[in-house]
Order: sequence, then structure tokens, then C-alpha cells
Amino acid sequence: MSNRAMKPGTIGWQDLTVPNAPEVRDFYQAVVGWDVRGEDMGGYEDYHMISKATGQSAAGICHARGVNADVPSQWLVYIVVEDVARSCATCAERGGKVVAGPRMMGGGRFAVIQDPAGATCALYAPPQESKSSPS
Repeated sequence: MSNRAMKPGTIGWQDLTVPNAPEVRDFYQAVVGWDVRGEDMGGYEDYHMISKATGQSAAGICHARGVNADVPSQWLVYIVVEDVARSCATCAERGGKVVAGPRMMGGGRFAVIQDPAGATCALYAPPQESKSSPS
């Protein structure tokens, strides 16, 4: 996740989880002009795609393996919420479904959900917001 200030209701991050992450990384590096910074994931690297204009992480490209094996291969926006578990419960009550999670990520919590129309996004609570959220 980016180090931007994350407030509930905002989009805090975006990434793409795919089986062929190095190939897709190279594709976006060439097409968009992003620089790349690897991030050790314990035996492999996921990638921060870095804006040349700002020098900041613009997006992530991740391997579809381990806990990310069930994440859909699409650009996924992470919408900041106060409580991931509560938002997942409301999602299910309102006709959506929880696709993956909730689980920990970088000290915070996230889950991938699908709305009643079939669109997918992630919900994310940063570490300071998520300490009281049970799994």
C-alpha cells in the first residue's frame, strides 16, 4: 500500500494480481512508462509500479499465489473503510459477496468483495483503524 493519508471512503490503492506478474509488470512498464521497485514477499517479489513524474508508487502488480490465489485478475481498487469485518457483513446483507478475506495485510486488514451487479473491489482498513476489528 502507498504511504498516502488514507481516509474512509477514499480509494487508497490499486493493484493487479495475475499468474504472470513479471510479464505483466514489463507490459505496463513499457506501455505506461512506470519504473519498478520489487518487494520481497518471502521467496518471490511483487512489484510497486512507480510514477516517473512523482517518484511515488502508483500501483502494484502481484503474483496470484498463496493467499492471493483467489484474488481476481483485474485492476482492483482498495476502498478505505473503518472496519473491514463490519463492511463485509453489510456487503453480504445487501446482496453482495465476500470473495476473499478478511485478512491481514501490512498491519491493516482487507477483503475482496463483489457487489450485486458483479463488480469487484477491495475494502481496506489501515493499521491504526483496524486494531479493534476482530477477524
